Amino acid sequence: MRRSFKFLLRPTARQAAALAACLEDHRTLYNAALEHRRTAYAKAGVSVRYGDQSAELKHIRADDPDGQGRWSFSSQQATLRRLDKAFRAFFDRVRAGRAPGFPRFKGRGRFGTVEWPKDGDGCRWDSQPGHPTVTYVRLQGVGHVRVHRHRAVKGRVKTIAVKREGNRWFVVLSCDDVPAEPLPATSAVAGIDMGVASLVTTSDGGRVVNARHQAATAGRLADAQRDLARKKRGSKRRRKAVARVAALHARVRRQRLDGAHKAALALVTAYDVIVHEDLRIANMTRSAAGTIEAPGRNVAAKSGLNRSILDAGWGVFLTILAHKAESAGRELIAVNPAGTSRTCSRCGHSARENRVTQAAFACTACGHAAHADVNAAVNILRAGLALRQAAQAA
Repeated sequence: MRRSFKFLLRPTARQAAALAACLEDHRTLYNAALEHRRTAYAKAGVSVRYGDQSAELKHIRADDPDGQGRWSFSSQQATLRRLDKAFRAFFDRVRAGRAPGFPRFKGRGRFGTVEWPKDGDGCRWDSQPGHPTVTYVRLQGVGHVRVHRHRAVKGRVKTIAVKREGNRWFVVLSCDDVPAEPLPATSAVAGIDMGVASLVTTSDGGRVVNARHQAATAGRLADAQRDLARKKRGSKRRRKAVARVAALHARVRRQRLDGAHKAALALVTAYDVIVHEDLRIANMTRSAAGTIEAPGRNVAAKSGLNRSILDAGWGVFLTILAHKAESAGRELIAVNPAGTSRTCSRCGHSARENRVTQAAFACTACGHAAHADVNAAVNILRAGLALRQAAQAA
């Protein structure tokens, strides 16, 4: 398996300045390469490819030895590949008929990661293996940076990336051949229904509370954003206000990740087979505002629902659940969620009237009453087991 490991860096003041300069030079390279592509096509109708720009790197580094020449050639190639990937994604969206989203220039706060594609080429993980207590990562142009390694790294380190989040620096290792850690079999199966009142409701009645981290921090965020709006652009006080807003958002993100990890671990520990809804979250959280010609209805209510769904972090939770299930040797099945919330789990009767309220389910055909989320989770489980049986028979 391939897994990522993220650790906090402890750079000195000089190393932090070098890391910031590295990030800025890579941002400049990205923007210059984007401008090169735009100008070549606009003036001469020529499409510039990654290979063309990579070949120019040697001359760029030679002309700027104290700037671009300080950093790893491979990391600069990775930045050019990042731009090439953005263009390929743009053309894929055009062909699919979706909103194109042409690649944009990166502002100072919009470029936060530099990647080294190979351990040993401009970077080295655990660069001082003889040190008895501390782990270091060596980065070309920066030096040996101390790492707060809070857990063991497994597998073979493939790529190394440095990421800035607010005023913190992190190193992210992408590792190949990470061994699986299968858990003991439990012979238990469960369907799970994602929700806003409860993050997860299982088919046997278990629930994971939705902590609503964003809502809990909404007051402080509103105060910080109002304070930011009053600051003059380009001022030192505005930069500090931006950092405060970013720190609050980062805290919410870390809380959401922590809750998702704990909930996913509890599920994979308890069940051998987990069935969940194959949710299209981007479609579910699309704005209901509509257009001038055809304005939407219940826009404010839909906006509040979208905010609650995004605050719950369904996508983050399902991604983490998939990774933990693979590592633990559990089976994860995704099913079509259509009709699961209005279908009776006892007799199979499906009607909108069955869903009395958001929390109550009462079948109009057989009279079966249950919590609506539990009823939906049972339907999800049955659909998943039917898919599993059909796959085994095939």
